[in-house]
Amino acid sequence: MSIKSNTISVESTPRPISQRACLPLAIVGLLLSAPAPAFLPTPLSVVTTGALSAETSGQSPQLVATTSTADITSATGQNNSTNNDANNSANNSTNNININDAIPLQNAQKNNAEQYLATWRKQVQADNLAQHITWRRLLYFLDDKKSLLGKSKTKSVVNDKDFFLSENGRQDSGAELDAMLVELSQELTTAVNKSNANNTVNTTSNSNTRTVSDNAILCRFPARTQWLSETLNIDKSQLQTDCPQLDEWMATLAPEQLSVMFAQEYLDNPLSAFAHTLLRIDSKASVADPSQIHHAYALNDTVDGNPDDSFVIYAIKSMTGRYNNIIEIDPYPEKLAKYLKDDERDTWTYQLDLTPAEVRQIMFHVWETKDLDLPYYFTTDNCASEILRLIDVVRPEKQVLSQLPYAVIPSDVIQLLNKEQLLANMHYTPSDGTLRQAHLNAVKQGRDELGYHNSAKQTFNEIKSAQTNPISSIAAEGQTLLVPTLGSIDNNPLDRHSLQMGSVGIGQRGDNAYIDIGLRAGYHDLLDNPSGFPQFFNLEGLAATLRINEKGDDNNKTTPNSVVLQSFTLIKGRSFNPLNSAKKGKTWGASIEANRVNDGSQEEGRDHLVGSMAYESGWSWALGTPKANTGAMPPQLCYALAMGGAQVGRGINKGYRVSAGMNAGCVYQINNQLRVQAELQLPYWYHGNSNEPDARGHYWQPITTLGLQYDIDKKQALRLNASYEWQDRVDANDDVQLSYRRYF
Repeated sequence: MSIKSNTISVESTPRPISQRACLPLAIVGLLLSAPAPAFLPTPLSVVTTGALSAETSGQSPQLVATTSTADITSATGQNNSTNNDANNSANNSTNNININDAIPLQNAQKNNAEQYLATWRKQVQADNLAQHITWRRLLYFLDDKKSLLGKSKTKSVVNDKDFFLSENGRQDSGAELDAMLVELSQELTTAVNKSNANNTVNTTSNSNTRTVSDNAILCRFPARTQWLSETLNIDKSQLQTDCPQLDEWMATLAPEQLSVMFAQEYLDNPLSAFAHTLLRIDSKASVADPSQIHHAYALNDTVDGNPDDSFVIYAIKSMTGRYNNIIEIDPYPEKLAKYLKDDERDTWTYQLDLTPAEVRQIMFHVWETKDLDLPYYFTTDNCASEILRLIDVVRPEKQVLSQLPYAVIPSDVIQLLNKEQLLANMHYTPSDGTLRQAHLNAVKQGRDELGYHNSAKQTFNEIKSAQTNPISSIAAEGQTLLVPTLGSIDNNPLDRHSLQMGSVGIGQRGDNAYIDIGLRAGYHDLLDNPSGFPQFFNLEGLAATLRINEKGDDNNKTTPNSVVLQSFTLIKGRSFNPLNSAKKGKTWGASIEANRVNDGSQEEGRDHLVGSMAYESGWSWALGTPKANTGAMPPQLCYALAMGGAQVGRGINKGYRVSAGMNAGCVYQINNQLRVQAELQLPYWYHGNSNEPDARGHYWQPITTLGLQYDIDKKQALRLNASYEWQDRVDANDDVQLSYRRYF
């Protein structure tokens, strides 16, 4: 007998040995040659009852044995070898398993799979794992997430049948878990038997790793498999597989550490007005040297919108889930350059306090979900909420996503992660504009130790220009992050006040006293504490004020009602890019709101609630002395804006009026706790021609306002507001109010 390449060839002349001798010889050979450990059960082996068939033994009586899966494979291989040697039969398979042994082996595998499944199902039922928070999060159920848009918590957000193994998996997490266990038991049983069969042939191999199809459960759902193996105590060595596509993806990213990168608010792009967050994926090389950003990747969850849609359509679809989200994974230098160079937004990077195993599990889950078509909601399911959802997968006890309000804002996410002690360290990276501003500050103060340029005769305009002064925090080769030489400009989002605000104020308008109760969902105006925000940031949304009048009379034409909605703001903001600073862009503003106004066109007018839209565009200047050794602009601000607007309401003359005019004002920061703002509004209103003799069709209606805020602490403040309308037909021209503001 000669052996070549693990196959057995027999001599042409058979030996005259009887068939009856085969079974005793096989038994003796089995007892003498089988290693002792083959008869001892392993932790995952399941006791089964098998029999050698009569066809194999040549006898009608069956040999009954109690073995593990490994025993069956080993014993069958030994028996086949003996039989083939004795009978000089045809060649066996490369695994030394006779074809006649396939039926009992398949039965053993089936029995093992059923035993695995029965054991797991008992544990699933005992621990109620079908409703486990981690399992349901892996399936995209929204059990612990608030929702204003009526998204169901009884079914998964994912509407892709390929994401589920069970037909009812989207509605029933238990059905999906059971389907997963069925598939896993079959793959595990197959893996064990293949491994044992291979070890019988090639005893020199110590590796149990096998290559499987990319469609196998172990490759399609590695995060689910990882969680189940830990929860059900499955021997992970028997789940070692080579998944070509997954392994290549993980090898490319080489995830070792995750960080949250925060790019500050950018009003010149409305979709970035509320800031942005993404995940930085670090390899061992970038962990060892964070400046080597070409070894890192950026994971960005964003809207997959249609760029051909108008801004209004784009905004509506983004907020109502009419667009899908998209997960982008790009080289980190490319993504960082977009914020630092193109938008000129400062960034803050916060390392997440996660173990390498947790990082790997998060990336496994990203692999499972990265190609799904999920609805994108600008305020609820966005770049920030996705980061919290991924952290919840590996830290379910934190329940970070459920702690946020209905609207998910990137800066709120940073503060929440800090509160939950999930941030390890942070790093500030100034934008190109901030670096140019630092150079400008140094030159204006008669010093240029920053050394950005060699020309002593360089003009201010040359220093401010991005074309003539191309300095950056990213090295010229675009692969390395330079060590910053500047201090931050007090824009760390960890330092900002809470975005929600409630207020109670008492005031006097004319001879009428009143109480105002206000609520603002976000964000920040020029009198709020500026720490943690970009300089001169001004954006408010979803704010309302209810007024209770002391002398209200619902039946009197000129007296205000007892309780009225004084104002409602959908969105209002201004973007300030001072002419004498290094910031790019123009100064502009816009608002969509409802206000109570007296139009001033009639002799005896009355306040009416009207819808209002306005747009402003003009100039601004930063004044004063900037903070030393930073890229901060001077702290004081003045502005002059041309404006146009329109108001619609039943109570005003003709039901509408349009305006053009000018708004001018200044903001002065007295100290860290006290700020004041003064503004003059000069609108010229037009109603159209009127047949009423006492009604005016067009007129000026100037208004002066003064505001002052004192910060008690980070969460409390007092504000004084005063205004005067320079209009002879308005009965109550003056309005003074003192309010208490609470940020929460």
